[in-house]
Amino acid sequence: MSEKNNACVSPVRVAVVQFDPQVGMANRERNLRHGLELAQQAAAAGANLIVLPELANTGYLFTSRQEAFEHAEEVPNGPSVQIWMDFARKHEVYLVAGVAEREGVQLYDTAVLLGPDGFIGHYRKAHLWNLEKLWFTPGNLGFPVFDTPIGRIGMLVCWDIWFPEVPRLLALQGADIICSVNNWVWTPPPLFDDSGKCMASYLTMTAAHVNNVFIAAANRVGSDRGERFLGCSLIAGTNGWPIGEVAPTEEETILYADIDLCSARGAPIWNSLNDLPRDRRTDMYDNMLGYTRHASFPR
Repeated sequence: MSEKNNACVSPVRVAVVQFDPQVGMANRERNLRHGLELAQQAAAAGANLIVLPELANTGYLFTSRQEAFEHAEEVPNGPSVQIWMDFARKHEVYLVAGVAEREGVQLYDTAVLLGPDGFIGHYRKAHLWNLEKLWFTPGNLGFPVFDTPIGRIGMLVCWDIWFPEVPRLLALQGADIICSVNNWVWTPPPLFDDSGKCMASYLTMTAAHVNNVFIAAANRVGSDRGERFLGCSLIAGTNGWPIGEVAPTEEETILYADIDLCSARGAPIWNSLNDLPRDRRTDMYDNMLGYTRHASFPR
């Protein structure tokens, strides 16, 4: 937007919900209910885009493919997705959440996007972490960006943020915001720097910065079958810096950011001569990287 017209054209209050879903069929109802209770708090606080963690209704640490299969459901016809859909309709919000998806005998680690009018779309995690490779099939839907009345929304899942191609492809397709659903786990130290941020937070900030895009990253906390999770959810602005605080490492919490979502399309760099999308050497590397297979919107 120009300086003469600084009115907010797409005002959005984003909320990322950080909580502790536990694996096990006996925990599914509680996971779903508790996640929705927190989402309800966010909606009551004015949020109209709410992001829940990866596998928000099931917990994460399956011990066999059979157990993962039992936890999975069809998208969008499964019970959890239908309940989330009803929530989005009732509260007139956009909701992103992670779910174990079943399609025939294939399982996917999936993020769904739901809105006031129902199911909008889904993304299947492309890069599987550790034991996920034993339960899930790598995603096969590409990296879709969904047009909504509040702006263009892309999604990624956890380990995807370690691969810079993912946020880049979403940004090149015109995403105004990337909703990142996560179960960031404890890895060999050092886990946190002196400011309390973890590497995943910095990768999220870097992806937002180099792609001029908002990123709303919802992680989980707690421990599950001996695996600990990092917290550190955040909402990064188009300049990469967190809007507000980075979430604590062990507490359930909700983070908020009031943004003009479509401002990502004209976000300033540093000066009139530096423009990241324009300065890319597409002649040198786009064909090699496969970016030309994805439609591109002018930014």
